[in-house]
Amino acid sequence: MSELLRSKANYIRNLVLEMCSAASTGHVTSSFSCTEILVALYYGGILRFDPQKPKWEGRDRLIISKAQASAILYPVLADLGFFPKEELGRFCQADGKFGVHLQNDVPGVEITSGSLGHGFGVATGLALAAKMNRQLHLVFALLGDGECCEGSIWEAAMFASHKRLSNLIAIIDRNYLMATDFTENAIELEPLEEKWRAFGWRVKSIDGHSFEEIFDALDGVRSRRSSKPLVIIARTVKGKGVDFMSDDPLWHAVAPKGDEITRAKNQLGVDEPKPFREALL
Repeated sequence: MSELLRSKANYIRNLVLEMCSAASTGHVTSSFSCTEILVALYYGGILRFDPQKPKWEGRDRLIISKAQASAILYPVLADLGFFPKEELGRFCQADGKFGVHLQNDVPGVEITSGSLGHGFGVATGLALAAKMNRQLHLVFALLGDGECCEGSIWEAAMFASHKRLSNLIAIIDRNYLMATDFTENAIELEPLEEKWRAFGWRVKSIDGHSFEEIFDALDGVRSRRSSKPLVIIARTVKGKGVDFMSDDPLWHAVAPKGDEITRAKNQLGVDEPKPFREALL
């Protein structure tokens, strides 16, 4: 299973690379750091969804608060059949369905977002509404660590704890980088685990590129006895999979071009895999 997921993750990274390179824009490195997280959620049997019914009432809600990483969600949704893969070739084009930040008119996308610190508050509200309406779906929120400098993040965290939103799972893409510098040089976030615990959350810290650790952290997530919301701090590498793009602030919001595309594709080294469900048989 993990080997299939690793293959799928590199395949999705390759789609991101091709999509952003063709458009000469997009947040490639921000997308690469959370690839395993998205692949685990969508292909690992964690999220409940139906590509044929994107607005199915029983679906889990995934809010991408770090909405600059739209470049990772769109290929996942296309690969799963929410819309044709051909749409990826029109990323950031006048005749395309979507741009750099998330748009909720795209099948499978819950909200239009982009302003950091915004999506997590929406996720908290959705979790509260589900509790009040006695609905059983879960609400997942993917946060960037840089946006944890926003006061709105901590307001939502405090509110979620007070309301005992055990149906809310936050996953922080802890790649230690912001747009132009490392997080600890801008506004120091550590000790991050202790801060979330102080706000009343159940906290788990994992390697965000390890499928084994991702699944272990989410094991039994639908039957948790704790009334606390859960936050998973996923340690990641911005630009994971391509060495010359990794851990370099200057690659934020930059798409590779020319020989850089070839170098990146060679490092990813992927061919289109068999349909995932077929490969599991």
